[in-house]
Amino acid sequence: MKPALILLVALALSCQTATATTGASAQPPSAKLSPASSAVPAVDHVGTNPGRAGNGTPLVPTGHDALAAFAAGCFWGIEDAYRHVPGVVATAVGYAGGHTSDPDYEKVCTHSTGHAETVLVEYDPTRIPYEQLLRVFWKIHDPTQVGGQGPDLGDNYRSIVFTFDAAQAAAARASMQAEQKLNDNPIVTEVRPMGTFYKAEAYHQQYAERTGHHGCPIRVPVEAL
Repeated sequence: MKPALILLVALALSCQTATATTGASAQPPSAKLSPASSAVPAVDHVGTNPGRAGNGTPLVPTGHDALAAFAAGCFWGIEDAYRHVPGVVATAVGYAGGHTSDPDYEKVCTHSTGHAETVLVEYDPTRIPYEQLLRVFWKIHDPTQVGGQGPDLGDNYRSIVFTFDAAQAAAARASMQAEQKLNDNPIVTEVRPMGTFYKAEAYHQQYAERTGHHGCPIRVPVEAL
């Protein structure tokens, strides 16, 4: 099989596998967790409406909270990680960084929208600094992998820090420089301003927490975050 064809097959399988999993395992938000998740600390104190996110609507944090956004591979595992970080107030998954409006999961899986699977985080800066969110970001994925994350291949799984102001952009670049010293291979993470965020379908939201299914594992246990 030619290399180009192999790549196309791999790209297709990444999203097909996830779609099959959601089709088999997606449950309403009230679904109980499976016994497999019983050892994971409860995160029911973390909200699900960061920045009042919608389908491309303006993002507005509550009170003195702030927003952050990260793309680091399959958003199920990344969201689950941030929901276990003290100081995080709310999370949601969605699509950002692309050139099309009104994306959905099937469109993003075609690798033609430019959007990446993204986790939007609302946090309390008095409890956790932005720099700590960045440290979590580097810890839970491989920022040196080109064109995907783990077995998930394609630009929708690329590594991005979306920033909401100049201070976040400066902090992200400084953090990346420090992280690069710990890696032999070059970091390929993008640092770019946050544009429009499109909240993903309901069955993707808080997926690991609702179902107890950890189909998109991160590099460290959530208990270590």
